[in-house]
Amino acid sequence: MQHYDLVIIGGGPIGLACGLEAQIAGLSYVILEKGCLVNSLYNYPANMTFFSTSDRLEIGDVPFVSNNAKPTRSEALEYYRRVAIHRKLHIKLFEGVEQIDKSDEKEDIIYTIKTTKSEYQAQHIIIATGFYDIPYLMNVPGEDLPKVTHYYEEPHFYALQNVVVVGANNSAVDAALETWRKGASVTMVIRQDEIGNRVKYWAKPDIENRIKEGSIKAYFNSEVASIRPHEIDIQTPEGIVTIENDYVIAMTGYQPNLDFLRKIGITLSNDEILKPTYNDDTQETNLPNIYLAGVICGGMNTHSLFIENSRIHATKILQKITGKVIHNANY
Repeated sequence: MQHYDLVIIGGGPIGLACGLEAQIAGLSYVILEKGCLVNSLYNYPANMTFFSTSDRLEIGDVPFVSNNAKPTRSEALEYYRRVAIHRKLHIKLFEGVEQIDKSDEKEDIIYTIKTTKSEYQAQHIIIATGFYDIPYLMNVPGEDLPKVTHYYEEPHFYALQNVVVVGANNSAVDAALETWRKGASVTMVIRQDEIGNRVKYWAKPDIENRIKEGSIKAYFNSEVASIRPHEIDIQTPEGIVTIENDYVIAMTGYQPNLDFLRKIGITLSNDEILKPTYNDDTQETNLPNIYLAGVICGGMNTHSLFIENSRIHATKILQKITGKVIHNANY
């Protein structure tokens, strides 16, 4: 069994930032990631553009140079890959964490981390698992059909097809606009009475104009009622509408794996947010020496934290672990 000062669960941008700070502090550490490097970013739409500027996505004082004011998904993947390789971060990919057990050895707290491949021991653990793993389901008949996806990749596949896009925020708007521009017949199903107010400022007028002119059909205040191989039923204010359909892109949002936190003993708030218990100054949870970093800190409020405002978590945690004011990466 391998022993480390620190085990970091999650190999996204914030997990990498924690690894960089551990490296600077001289701690032995390992980053465990259940998928590929920055797995969540890899699963973003192929043509996605970030809302943040590149400097707000930097970690470890490593410059992020983009060709445009707003970097793309491919540029972000290249940046974080280069950071991991150039800084020789100790990362084990495609190795999911299944269990964490605590044992007291004399006066020290030691945790055993069991993964799909191995076991590790560490005095400290950082959980930086993000929120992109578990989609919100529509819970309607036919949602399990092969034509339904909760992850949108790229638009060419949907050319000349009847596509329904569910949702009204950034991912849904991107999917609707891109598939329409590649020749799909696009219908949007939106629970609210308008496009989401968090949609990127350059995309919001675009989708609103396409809806207004009738290029993209939109049913507001509506929900998917049922999905069949060649049709879909939409519950609208005027009643059920049935339309021909080849594919459903359900951009209904995602949620963090809070069950994992519960399983290891981290307490959550009793309201609908289910915010994990942690100290705002140190990021330490109710479990000694176990810390949270990144979006997971927000519980179900997944829009409160993102890369640019949670990079500081790495510095705060390592200062708590080492008891020193350490390198601050200008976050």
